[in-house]
Amino acid sequence: MHGCVHEAGFMNATATPPSMATPTKPGFKEAQRAQLSLLAPLEKKTLIWLANHMPAFVNSDHLTSLGMLSMIAAGIAYWYSATDKVTGLLAVIVCLIVNWFGDSLDGTLARVRNRQRPRYGFYVDHVVDMFGTLFLLGGLGLSGFMSHSVAGALIIAYFMLSIEVYLATHTIGTFHLSFWKFSPTELRILLCIGNLALLYFGQWGVINGQRYLLFDIGGVVGLIGMLAMLLNSVFQHTRRLYNEERLP
Repeated sequence: MHGCVHEAGFMNATATPPSMATPTKPGFKEAQRAQLSLLAPLEKKTLIWLANHMPAFVNSDHLTSLGMLSMIAAGIAYWYSATDKVTGLLAVIVCLIVNWFGDSLDGTLARVRNRQRPRYGFYVDHVVDMFGTLFLLGGLGLSGFMSHSVAGALIIAYFMLSIEVYLATHTIGTFHLSFWKFSPTELRILLCIGNLALLYFGQWGVINGQRYLLFDIGGVVGLIGMLAMLLNSVFQHTRRLYNEERLP
């Protein structure tokens, strides 16, 4: 989510001078990163501080693996919450915090140590995101707190939005880490708040006298938001590319 660069050696986390860093493939130009979320300034300072205090034996691949495993664990915890609501939902919150640590810090650690692998990092980070999101929303759908149809629709919308981001990264050269002031960090926080709401208020919400699953209500709102972001991005990027490549 936040990384897109990784250290040059899986087992060697020693800082390397710029002249010794693994070179980028000739002809490859790393996309400009656009991070404009609400918490981005504070998050950036926090991540840099953590990277500067990270033990030398820990490298970006370790953090990426931690992020992936914690997201899988969050999906399993959601599934388990159907049996033990309190333990499962609290475990999800812990897993999301660990996921933020691993997923957000891996790229920052590589940049601070000047051990960047832009192509490898970009590819691995987003493959990990793909599987992590599938497990998270799949587990949520199996928890009973969100209907299968809403969970499935969210997975589809997320993947469609991701495809648009990757296409824009390739064709325009800008990689968007956030939309409308929201990034994965803010979404993790909202999900944690939703879990606490389930524990405090229960799993049902009422709209116009009708009972709906609380997470279905939030899921539909999120779905509408993602589709709006997708359509807006498609329109903006199509118009930009059309104007930049007008035919005579």
